[in-house]
Amino acid sequence: MTGPLTDPPATVPANAPHDKDVTVTDTAPAAYARTVRGFGPGLLLAHGAGGGIEANYGPLLAGLAARHTVVGVDYPGSGRTPAATAPLGLDELADQLVAAADAEGLDTFALCGYSLGGPVAVRAAVRHPGRVTALVLSAAFARPDTHTDLAAAIWQQLYESGQHLLLAQYLTHLAVSAPVLNSLTPAQVREAAEQTAAALPAGTGAQVDLVRRVDVRADLGALDVPTLVVVTTADPLIPAALQRELAAAVPGARTAELATGHLPFVERPQRWLELITGFLGEEGHRR
Repeated sequence: MTGPLTDPPATVPANAPHDKDVTVTDTAPAAYARTVRGFGPGLLLAHGAGGGIEANYGPLLAGLAARHTVVGVDYPGSGRTPAATAPLGLDELADQLVAAADAEGLDTFALCGYSLGGPVAVRAAVRHPGRVTALVLSAAFARPDTHTDLAAAIWQQLYESGQHLLLAQYLTHLAVSAPVLNSLTPAQVREAAEQTAAALPAGTGAQVDLVRRVDVRADLGALDVPTLVVVTTADPLIPAALQRELAAAVPGARTAELATGHLPFVERPQRWLELITGFLGEEGHRR
């Protein structure tokens, strides 16, 4: 999801590589708009529902691109990707992500999935064996439990009914950890909600609908790549227990705890970046 708060971006090195944003619409099915940054080993990014590559990874992009060729796609209705005319499918999102890697000449790559991007990354790894070198799954889930399904149902209904300010207030309550939320005044919360309401992607309803239908539990046992599950321990939307359930089902998966709500890119972006790059650096040395 998009973040209701803002945070300064990660420090950009003086010799940071140029950025590239690409929109491709002349293939069938139409390729999703993609963001490409940096040089080095491939790293694909999968974003969360109601979010986007810039919205969910913006503060991390410079740091990730310092060591990797970073490629991310915006799902239908996010960024510059047109909204879908049919329900979204997990296979399509996974294949579009890998197609973007193909377009950038990446034969192998690590995959980083946040929230809904977690199951997207899992499905991509299973559908494209041999190409994935590592997985990092943050605030992710294999299937929604009753708690998350109810939250997503309200999210979807508020969006589709046009109650976008109320939805933004709900998401602020749902996604931000209690300590951070309690550090804000009611006026600050209202202002943040107004900003979030104005930025809701057109594809929010379809993406949240997919959250409610996801189930990659049967895929997890087939994963045979180094995997790190970053558990957002103060997450009101995707409970830590649900994230740990995913980790327990992935052979050999490691876990790391991040004391944030559902928005690590808002609450602790530098620490989130360190966890991702540290793990990928270790795996690079092993290979």
